[in-house]
Amino acid sequence: MLALSFLGLFAQDKGVKEIVISTSAQCGMCKDRIEKELAFAKGVRYANLDLETKDVTVRFREGKTTAEEIRKTISKIGYDADEVLADPVAYEKLPACCKKGGHDQDHSQGSSH
Repeated sequence: MLALSFLGLFAQDKGVKEIVISTSAQCGMCKDRIEKELAFAKGVRYANLDLETKDVTVRFREGKTTAEEIRKTISKIGYDADEVLADPVAYEKLPACCKKGGHDQDHSQGSSH
């Protein structure tokens, strides 16, 4: 019954759109970083990153932001967002474990990504 109530509230919230964006997230730190930044993005009502699929589900208010702006926000954090590549400067600032393949390599200073 609670789920039906929630769905009813969501359906009544006109102008809210939901999208799923593929990201290059690697770990829990990535999840925290992306969800936190999106929580402060204008118009974003909800963001949840599924680490298994690397997809972030975002609900946002149309008229306040767009799917493209959300992708750009994720890029500015340092991650790919669908076809929008990660901002290179932001990507370089990410911890090694958050970079593509970061969990597949040793974490010594000399390793490359």
